[in-house]
Amino acid sequence: MAHFLSRSRASLLCRDMHRWSSHSPLGLTIDPPRKKVTLGSLQSLYKKGEPITVMTAHDFPSAHVADAAGMDVVLVGDSLAMVALGMADTSEVTVEDMLLHCRSVARATRAAFTVGDLPMGSYEISPEQALETAIRFIKYGRVQSIKLEGGKEMAPTIAKITQAGIPVLAHVGLTPQRQNALGGFRVQGKTSKSAMRVLEDALAVQEAGCFGMVLEAVPAEIASIITQKLSVPTIGIGAGNGCSGQVLVQVDMSGYFPPGRFIPKFVKQYGNVWAEGLRAIESYREEVKSRQYPAREHTYPIPREELEAFARDVEKL
Repeated sequence: MAHFLSRSRASLLCRDMHRWSSHSPLGLTIDPPRKKVTLGSLQSLYKKGEPITVMTAHDFPSAHVADAAGMDVVLVGDSLAMVALGMADTSEVTVEDMLLHCRSVARATRAAFTVGDLPMGSYEISPEQALETAIRFIKYGRVQSIKLEGGKEMAPTIAKITQAGIPVLAHVGLTPQRQNALGGFRVQGKTSKSAMRVLEDALAVQEAGCFGMVLEAVPAEIASIITQKLSVPTIGIGAGNGCSGQVLVQVDMSGYFPPGRFIPKFVKQYGNVWAEGLRAIESYREEVKSRQYPAREHTYPIPREELEAFARDVEKL
């Protein structure tokens, strides 16, 4: 009983500390809680023909909202190089950068299946290098699987990682980490020969053991045919709705960017987080300048007699 009372007092003290603190935890309660998404869950969705929903996240708040919104998969994509770190492209982001963001996302994600993107330079040298990096993502990044780019040439690497018990999400079609070799961000599979190369890549990574693959920037009709030829799900991004699921970068689809920023053709903007954030922060600035904020309801009370006593003491100084 004493132990219970002690725990209760500690809980009340913790709540009081949060009440008076200048900041407080975001919390993790999702009501009602969802069942944890697993590889089995994803395979079940695939077999039923129910599209798999994937969303990127790069920190605790973005993962928290994606998980609360019911995403099946949360991907810590290397796109965070641009949208979270202000880099020019994904080639600059490091393993250490990715691990920090993976840990942040993992703390917020309670139901969605989590995937961490291996950055450029962390897996291409050899399957052994890739496995070492993948282990770090699972062990220290706290994600449940990894993603890497590449087709046939990456099949031995995917096999090495999956044989070690780490699930792999492959990525074929347009592979942004190789934009320089591809001549930029160009649609793949626009000719019969090019489309066959994408299919061959897809079949190779499937044979190597990936549980699914991102199919990026491929004509919708080609992506649909490729999807039908596979026995693992395809997650489309700029590849039409014939894929087994879809992924978008959260910053893009939520509109968390200033007007005039380039948006890829395949992105649908579902919100305008930038405009709402700008409105809120501008209102705050104006209220601070005019002394409307903080109002009395935003301040802490003091008994009148204590205030008067303090004022008298100050007068004596």
